[in-house]
Amino acid sequence: MIRPFKPGDEKYIAILEQECFSSPWSENAVLESYQNNTIFFVAEENNNIIGYAGLQLVLDEGYVTNIAVTKTARKKGVGNALVNQLLNFAAQKELAFVSLEVRESNLPAITLYKKCGFTYMGKRKNFYSSPTEDAIILTKEFN
Repeated sequence: MIRPFKPGDEKYIAILEQECFSSPWSENAVLESYQNNTIFFVAEENNNIIGYAGLQLVLDEGYVTNIAVTKTARKKGVGNALVNQLLNFAAQKELAFVSLEVRESNLPAITLYKKCGFTYMGKRKNFYSSPTEDAIILTKEFN
């Protein structure tokens, strides 16, 4: 089940961040982002948060902050459902586009994003740390 963020979710999102990322967001970072125009959706299974996605809104543009799925729930359609939820939300809000950065080595995520209609827009050299890696910029434009 995909649902909007509610207060208290930041604790579980921060735990998921620690599992998935080398530079994880803290509970406070999640809350601060939420309070500053970021929309979050969470994926739940048996009352446990197994994934989440964030979309920062800037005028008529959307920027994906993070998408994360716990290791045990990967390759089961959770990431796809979260990306599609973000894209449906963006379309309803009549955003011009949604853009994101992804580690160049994260081929499963790149494949998912391309399947969802994102296209390659460029590269950010040495964007990530721990380890240092380039980011691929992907964007989905709306008519």
